Amino acid sequence: MTGGAGFLGSNLCHALAGLGARVTALDAMLPDGGANPANLEGAGVMLVRGDLRDTELATLCQGTEVLFNLAAQTSHMGGQRDPVADIAINAVAQVRLVQAMREAAPEAAVVHASTRQFYGRPISLPVDELHPVNPPDANGVSKWAGEQYWLLESRVLGRPVVSLRLTNCYGPRLRIADARQTFLGIWMRRVLEGEAFEVWGGAQLRDLAYVDDVTRAFLMAAEHAGKSDVTGRAFNLGGAPPISLLDLAELLIKANGGEGSYVTREFPADRAPIDIGSYHADDRAFRAATGWAPRISLDDGLKRSLEWYRARMADYAF
Repeated sequence: MTGGAGFLGSNLCHALAGLGARVTALDAMLPDGGANPANLEGAGVMLVRGDLRDTELATLCQGTEVLFNLAAQTSHMGGQRDPVADIAINAVAQVRLVQAMREAAPEAAVVHASTRQFYGRPISLPVDELHPVNPPDANGVSKWAGEQYWLLESRVLGRPVVSLRLTNCYGPRLRIADARQTFLGIWMRRVLEGEAFEVWGGAQLRDLAYVDDVTRAFLMAAEHAGKSDVTGRAFNLGGAPPISLLDLAELLIKANGGEGSYVTREFPADRAPIDIGSYHADDRAFRAATGWAPRISLDDGLKRSLEWYRARMADYAF
C-alpha cells in the first residue's frame, strides 16, 4: 500500500491486518502531509519509509496481489505554490509505480484513490462520472493525470484497476493540526480545544464520508476489481446526504455536547478562485456495481470522531 501511514491508508491497513492480510505500507512521511507515526500503532503492518519519487520500487512490488494506491499530495494551495513538486508526486511518481508494477506484479489488482476535485465547479448537482473534467487548480490537474495513467494501464494491458473519486472524508487518523487535508480537521481541533473555528462562505453544500465507510468501499473495490462491469472504471464515492457548511458547523457543535463556536469569513483572496462551490456526488454506479452503501450517519460519524481524538490530542494536534 502506498500512503499507508496517512489518514485513509492507515485505516485501511488496520482493516486489512484485521482480516489476516500481510500488508506492507510505503509512506514518505512528509511533514506537511497526512502521515503520522501514531496512525499505525497496533496495526501489525510493515512500514517502509520511502518516497515514490525515488524509492527502489521493484522489490517492494514483488509478489503484490492487490495494490491500494493512496500516496498523493492533496493540498490545493500547496499545488498552486509549487506545481512542479505537485505533479512530480501525483503524476510522475505514479508513472514510476506503474512501470515497477508492470515488471514485478503484472497480475495484481490496483485500487487507486482519486478525487472529485478535478470536476471543478459543478455544472449541475449531483455530479456523476460523465461530468466534464475542469480542474480548478494545479492539484486537480496532477491528480487527474495520475488517475489516467492507471486507467490507461487497464485499457492497454488489461490490469484490473478501479479508481475511486473521493469526496470529503473524515474520521479517526485524519490530520487535524491544520486544514491541509480537509477543513473539517481544523474544525474538530478547534472544537476540542475550546476555540472558535472559521467557516468560509457557509452556503456551499458538501457530502462527507466517514472513514469506516470509505475503507469498506476500498475493500469492496478490490473484491470486484476483476469483474467486467468494474475493472478499468473510475467511480464517484459519496457519503452522507449533502449539507451546507453552516449547518455542518452547527452539527459539529451539537456532536460535541453543544460546546463550541465559529465565525464566518469570506473566502481569502488566494482561495476564492479555486473554490468549487457546492458539490455532492452521484455514486449510484459504484453502489450498483458492488452493493456498497454508507452505514455511518453524519451525526454519528462526528460524535465518533470527536470521541476518538479527545483521548489522543497529544498525537494529532501539532
